[in-house]
Amino acid sequence: MPEGNYNMETLQYNTDREGLIIPEYGRHIHIMIQQVVEEKDREKRNKQAKAIIDVMGNLNPHLRDVPDFQHKLWDQLHIMSNFQLDVDAPYEAPEKEILEARPERLKYPNNNLKYRFYGNNILSMIEVAKGWEAGDLKDALIFTIASHMKKCFLNWNKDTVEDSVIFTHLDELSKGQLKVPENLLPLTDSDELLKLKTKNGNGPKSNTKQRNRKRKRY
Repeated sequence: MPEGNYNMETLQYNTDREGLIIPEYGRHIHIMIQQVVEEKDREKRNKQAKAIIDVMGNLNPHLRDVPDFQHKLWDQLHIMSNFQLDVDAPYEAPEKEILEARPERLKYPNNNLKYRFYGNNILSMIEVAKGWEAGDLKDALIFTIASHMKKCFLNWNKDTVEDSVIFTHLDELSKGQLKVPENLLPLTDSDELLKLKTKNGNGPKSNTKQRNRKRKRY
């Protein structure tokens, strides 16, 4: 091999390179965008940016029917430039602070329930009812809450439950602030609620099996 100086590009591994902001577009698109960012001539930057947008669109032909497709591409272009691209885009550039803002922490429901079969929704309804002014609307809401509690109890027990048990639980959960008015009693009978469960398809599976046996088989 003859002697001399050879300018050979050193082989680079992706593990030694900077991470891709949007990996789906590949490293070549990211390199092209960085070249546009470094271009001094604004007119050239605009032309090069539009050319890259065309390439990005060709890479995602299945998204052409998506509303605001071009807007999404320009947003991604700005994002891959790390918000350093200064071009005359047809859409306003997204704000880095907004995109990187972290959402508020979700408030998970309290799982330490004494009566888990009622669920957290019942507790929320009880808290709402406690804040209502006395009157027919509040009485109706309390009755609705008690009726729903009875349904929940039957879903868990699947047998029967006395109204007095529901009233005791309602009094305990509301800390003595809610009571079903006498004029709205009694609550719906347990047998009626169980019939509704069967009618809605939540009853025993044996009935379904019997109906299937009666069907003709071909």
